[in-house]
Amino acid sequence: MRIAYITETYPPELNGVALTVQRTVDHLRSGPHEVELVRPRQPHEAPRCDAEEWRTAGLPIPMYRDLRFGLALGRTLRQRWQRARPQLVHVATPGPLGWAAVRTASAMGLAVTSDFRTNFHQYSHYYGLGWCEPLVRGYLRRLHNTSHRTFVPTYSVRRGLSHQGFERLAVVGRGVDTERFSPEHRNPALRREWGAGRHTPVLLYVGRLAAEKNVPLALQAFEHLRARLPQAQMVVVGDGPMRKRWEHDYPAARFVGPLRGEALAQHYASADVFLFPSLSDTFGNVVLEAMASGLAVVSYDTGAAGEHIEDGESGLLARPGDETGFIAAACSLLLQPGGLRAMREAARRTALEATWRSVLTRFEAHLLDAAHAVEATHARTACPA
Repeated sequence: MRIAYITETYPPELNGVALTVQRTVDHLRSGPHEVELVRPRQPHEAPRCDAEEWRTAGLPIPMYRDLRFGLALGRTLRQRWQRARPQLVHVATPGPLGWAAVRTASAMGLAVTSDFRTNFHQYSHYYGLGWCEPLVRGYLRRLHNTSHRTFVPTYSVRRGLSHQGFERLAVVGRGVDTERFSPEHRNPALRREWGAGRHTPVLLYVGRLAAEKNVPLALQAFEHLRARLPQAQMVVVGDGPMRKRWEHDYPAARFVGPLRGEALAQHYASADVFLFPSLSDTFGNVVLEAMASGLAVVSYDTGAAGEHIEDGESGLLARPGDETGFIAAACSLLLQPGGLRAMREAARRTALEATWRSVLTRFEAHLLDAAHAVEATHARTACPA
């Protein structure tokens, strides 16, 4: 099947969506499919426009200068797809490029699918723009309801979106690379760099340092723990617009910047407890990465944590929005460490069941089903009984 895959984030950008998109495209290309990747050109990248990839014009996102949104005219997309007609157009991100692709594909009678990956309508509250939320939600609903199928990461997200009028939702989940993220990457030398001995508790956060990620709650949990266990350490992996401010506000935490590959795997495996305080993520790939690395996770009962963590066995869950409960859970885990080892082992076992192969095979089957359903509809219309 020929697939046009539209995304406004892709490596060299470093975020969960970009890395998942790259993995998905690689999976589809490893099979019998032809994939045309359409994405914005990143700064310092060479232009490209061929059958496999078109790097469109793009502009920085105002509040995320290191991320970009794509720009393309519908007529340009139409011309490309008239020369090499895809059987399906998949839109991974809902920006201007994604919207242009949805409208053009619909006008051409092509099968269209889309991903709901990010609660953009909720982000407005974190930037003093709460009045925008209904507008952004309406935009997202129109875009996704124009597609023939929208993929969501969890059943809870599907329920929430269904109540808001989103249609034709399918759960495909997320996976984790349990060889890349593994307890085997634990590095005592790295722990010594952090000032941590063998039994020193180390808390970890990995992710974007932006307002909607609620990172200060994790840092506050660390401060509460440090008041009882002064030797405790906190490591923060990632970058973003709030990094300098939080480094200033929480000088006891160690901010190491963005990491990938072996360095990231070692940072996961060398910590003890992973804190994930976000309420804006639809999933949170980092939760599964932490579990695969053998970390106990403290999170709100939502997203990947709500889907994969058994409270009290493979991690601790707080009621969404209960900041006191979140901090108490983090502290209790390390102030009474007797069950921590068993919890970390249970987290690893759970992650071993969440393979990318099963997730991407299910996603691929959905794409084929959507394309065939649209083709069958066109055939019935062309040859009425």
